[in-house]
Amino acid sequence: MSSTTLGMILFLTFVAATLAITFWASRQTKTAADYYAGGRSFSGVQNGLAIGGDYMSAASFLGIAGIIALSGYDGFLYSIGFLVAWLVALLLVAELMRNSGKFTMADVLAFRMSPRPVRTAAGVSTIVVSIFYLLAQMVGAGALVGLLLGITGEAGKAWTIVGVGALMIVYVVFGGMKGTTWVQIVKAVLLMGGAALVTLLVLGKYGFNLSALLGEAAAKSGPAANPGNFLIPGLKYGTEAQGLAGKIDLISLGLALVLGTAGLPHILIRFYTVPTAKDARKSVLWGIGIIGAFYLLTLVLGFGAAALVGKDAIVAGDKAGNTAAPLLAQQIGADIFGPVGGTILLALIGAVAFATILAVVAGLTLASSSSFSHDLYAHVFKRGQASERQEVVVARLSALVIGAVAIGLGILAQGQNVAFLVALAFAVAASGNLPAILYSLFWKRFNTAGAVSAIYGGLVSALVLVIFSPVVSGGETALFKTADFVLFPLSNPGIVSIPLGFLCGWLGTILSKEYNAAKYAEIEVRSLTGVGAEKASEH
Repeated sequence: MSSTTLGMILFLTFVAATLAITFWASRQTKTAADYYAGGRSFSGVQNGLAIGGDYMSAASFLGIAGIIALSGYDGFLYSIGFLVAWLVALLLVAELMRNSGKFTMADVLAFRMSPRPVRTAAGVSTIVVSIFYLLAQMVGAGALVGLLLGITGEAGKAWTIVGVGALMIVYVVFGGMKGTTWVQIVKAVLLMGGAALVTLLVLGKYGFNLSALLGEAAAKSGPAANPGNFLIPGLKYGTEAQGLAGKIDLISLGLALVLGTAGLPHILIRFYTVPTAKDARKSVLWGIGIIGAFYLLTLVLGFGAAALVGKDAIVAGDKAGNTAAPLLAQQIGADIFGPVGGTILLALIGAVAFATILAVVAGLTLASSSSFSHDLYAHVFKRGQASERQEVVVARLSALVIGAVAIGLGILAQGQNVAFLVALAFAVAASGNLPAILYSLFWKRFNTAGAVSAIYGGLVSALVLVIFSPVVSGGETALFKTADFVLFPLSNPGIVSIPLGFLCGWLGTILSKEYNAAKYAEIEVRSLTGVGAEKASEH
């Protein structure tokens, strides 16, 4: 049996199983709380697995393995940044957000401020960040399925992206949060199992000697003139050609990764699916454990691909390195178990990666469609007069539109490394959402003008800097390869846009006379105790 046939069987098995879960969840989804927050019925352990499933995206599995395989030490910085980011989420955001809100990030901000402008800003920011993140998953889907099915043309990969987008829309429209959460739990277990299996096989081949693995990775994929540079900083960031800009770009990337998680909409809504603050804390601790273990595995996956597959073969499969992990699975399987073993392991890891993409895109689409229906439609357009049934109908319709936009942009962005694309989403989230969230939770004086200024200031500055950066034009890896309108030299805008977001929030606040001490005192009590959280968005 060929890898294509086996891969298709595993794909279809997973899709059938997850569609069955979605159908079951649709029968249980009767209220807005069911659709948005899964009826707050998940335990801390279940939600921790779902958080891991939501966070370990195509960027984690495909993108980071690829970027380590091509860039060595500099690529592993993505793993470190994604993991450290969870400490910020745990210490500053998780429990307080769960206690203060109801369904979305905007519930927290709108409680002590004028709801319409704040919900509008938060809704726009949520949708923009989610689309950036969705973009990466779509690109990963195209690269992965293209490898497994032998599709090399851009048109074939484009149709793959359309198919993944259609499946994701089905999950969200019919399953809501319950269906999406169970798909993410199943995916987290599969991904950890698959990654651990390949890691053990790679380490076993080298006698569990990490130095031997790193040495061969450097010899096979490092620079010809000096292979040792593969294991030290500077191969991707801070090269002689980049000069100072490369070093600043690295700092900018680190800021975006570490601060971005606490502002990601699809992660924030996960805190609302548990019944108590204790469960919120427990879910984040479980999430950190699962995610931490996984990012240690990416070290072996990336350097294993560099050692066993080699840079040239990885780039031939996908120039951004997104297929390094599946190629490693095929190679190590063939080395140990023969050609059939390679075929089976490639199909297995491909199915796991496909599961990863489907689960994450479902969570992202749910976050953005929930924000549109709950924040924009119900509270801005309808001024709080929409029924729960109307909200859920609008959420499902908006999922269709957001999914279509993500499909279109995903087709455009083929050829970009998915970990890099996700880093841009992190920068946008850290620039617009994080300042507003932290100010709202910890600054008494913060007000409506400050919240709106922080969100729009950070969001717009990040988007403008990305548009005029090397990401969009001016090179082979840019979205528009033939155009050149680069005005901002850094690939990640975080070092400029994140401070700007905080500055705009501070300026907007001090220039406005609005101040409600009583509301701050109430949300302070609520964030620390959880008293009255169910009614947070109804004030």
